[in-house]
This record gives sequence, C-alpha cells and structure tokens, in this order.
Amino acid sequence: MSDVPSTDIPTLFRVTVEVGSIDQGAAFYARLLGMDGQRHPGARHYFDCGGVVLAVLDPTQGGLTPTPGPKSLYFSVRDVDAVRSRAAELNALAPYQVHGEPAGDVLTRPWGERSFYVVDPWGNDLCFVEDGTLYT
Repeated sequence: MSDVPSTDIPTLFRVTVEVGSIDQGAAFYARLLGMDGQRHPGARHYFDCGGVVLAVLDPTQGGLTPTPGPKSLYFSVRDVDAVRSRAAELNALAPYQVHGEPAGDVLTRPWGERSFYVVDPWGNDLCFVEDGTLYT
C-alpha cells in the first residue's frame, strides 16, 4: 500500500523508443501498430496507445546513436494474431525463447497471457498481449 494520496500517484503518459531514422521508424511503427501516428518537431513521431504515447525518436539528427529502451514494452491489443501478421511481414518477430517456447509465436504464456514478442530494427523489445488475458 502506498502512503501517497491517490491524487499524487504518477501517471505514465509517454514512452520513448530510439530509432536510426525518423522516417523508417515512423513507417515501421505505423505498419506494426496499424495507425499513422503524428510527426512532431525534434525528430519525433507520436503514436497514441490508449493514454500512453509511444514516442519514436531519432537521436541521430543530434549526432547520437540509438539506444534500445527498457526490456519489453507491453501493448494490449484486441486481435493479437493480426498484429503478429504485421510483425511477421516486417520480419520483426523476436528470435529468442520465453520459458522454452518461441517468443515470436502467439502462445498462452505460463502466467496466462496470450502474447508474442517483437524486436524492432533498432533493438527495442515489444510484447503484444491479447486483451482479456492481461496479467496485472
């Protein structure tokens, strides 16, 4: 239990993933997520993912190299199989295993979520979970 009043609890509103090209990154995520998003100043492209914005950022325009973000960003989706099809078209299915099973396959994981994993071209790890099976 928290000692912080509920009105003071932080709300996560944006997560940034870094890419090596804003145009390629925006196109990749637009295809993967099935929405266009919106370009913003500063080599950014935003995707509204239900209250949390996925900010695709190209640090190379400032002379920096993209750095992969935290291990697995989790997205809840209604049609996990449709998203997996788009990920396969993008050749982005995760090549590793989760609990001994292919991460890129849509499977019911030991904790009950029906999900699959993606690795974008810049090394960012994503997981797509079928709505209604979320383990929270």
